[in-house]
Amino acid sequence: MQLPQIINLPKILDPRGNLSFLENNKQIPFEIKRSYWIYDVPGGEVRGGHAYKTLQEFIIALSGSFDVVLHDGKQEVKYTLNRSYYGLYVPPMYWRQLENFSTNALSLIVADQVYNEGDYIRDISYFLEQKVNKFI
Repeated sequence: MQLPQIINLPKILDPRGNLSFLENNKQIPFEIKRSYWIYDVPGGEVRGGHAYKTLQEFIIALSGSFDVVLHDGKQEVKYTLNRSYYGLYVPPMYWRQLENFSTNALSLIVADQVYNEGDYIRDISYFLEQKVNKFI
């Protein structure tokens, strides 16, 4: 089973402004099939609150900061994203929540699949039940 991890992206320093990038199957372990971004999150709001059965994601804070809280069925781990030159790889079957957004935070998420409502697990109790059954 793959584990969540912070992945550093290439950083090209230039006095005119820095540049970072990611490419399919190079910096991240999958081919990108979907990209989306979250922005203008009102203070105190939480995004996410679900897991995916098979989808993989890579989450970057392009601007500002926010926390990603991941639950693997046994424990929660919080990752603070606040730089545009690294991101968080999230494998399938991790409950995720994005919270604590700073003013003007911009989150970019790339995924290995197109949108598929059937891949979502939106009930935390069902998610935990599935994880427990998988661990047995």
